[in-house]
Amino acid sequence: MVEEKHIHRTVLLVDDEANITNALKRTLRRDGYNILTANSGAEGLNLLAIHEVGVIISDQRMPQMTGVEFLRKVKALYPKTFRIVLSGYTELESVTSAINEGAIYKFLTKPWDDELLRDNIREAFEFYEMELENQRLSRELQHSNNKLFRLNQNLEQQVIQKTREILHNNNMLEISQEILEHLPIAIIGIDEHNMIAASNRRADELFRSHPSGCLLGLQACECLPETLLRALQQTPSASATEFNGGVVHLENGNVMHVWVSPMGDISRSKGTIIVLSPFRES
Repeated sequence: MVEEKHIHRTVLLVDDEANITNALKRTLRRDGYNILTANSGAEGLNLLAIHEVGVIISDQRMPQMTGVEFLRKVKALYPKTFRIVLSGYTELESVTSAINEGAIYKFLTKPWDDELLRDNIREAFEFYEMELENQRLSRELQHSNNKLFRLNQNLEQQVIQKTREILHNNNMLEISQEILEHLPIAIIGIDEHNMIAASNRRADELFRSHPSGCLLGLQACECLPETLLRALQQTPSASATEFNGGVVHLENGNVMHVWVSPMGDISRSKGTIIVLSPFRES
């Protein structure tokens, strides 16, 4: 059951007889409602335009505008309100169609039973507040759905963008790899455990043990010549950007100029990069 919040509950009493509205006010005052009164349908409509009203109690027999006519107008303008007609048994026939079409929530007779009237109004407010709560939840759900939709759209765009970046990076990696393979210089990458983690075609041609061999995965001390290993031992700390290892003479007769550089300047890798180019005397 919806928690009762009397301070926010406003009831409108419409009757052209002041003694009736005063009697109703005395009956309902103990329930803590905010009570508005009007002596005609027109005055009631004016009050509804400036107040948030949950329950309306209207007399049927009023001049200019009957209770049913008034409540039909209210239904069109404020469909969430709960509308009650308070009148005599003899007027039931005149309000039956309004009840059937939903313009009237309840028909209560004069003279009324105070407790029955209070119970009906309390029930009407509970239904009214449940309607408001349902509206609020529907708005929140719609807001959440809209937010989720925007997040999904944003995520899709991010995925598309990331996919493009990956494809671009893969393409650039393939291009870089092809360039690396066709360079006329030998390039070797040695990791922190002294294992060869990268080598290009020229490096494999220089140091592989058989024609179809590859340096990748071998220990540097197992495949690199002693002259080159000695040059590596002179490599400074990783804080240095490059070290000119000078000229080394390889066992196969090649004379190579050696550059040694620590890894980690651009990537997170740790180790050493060796670049060997043919030495040409000036």
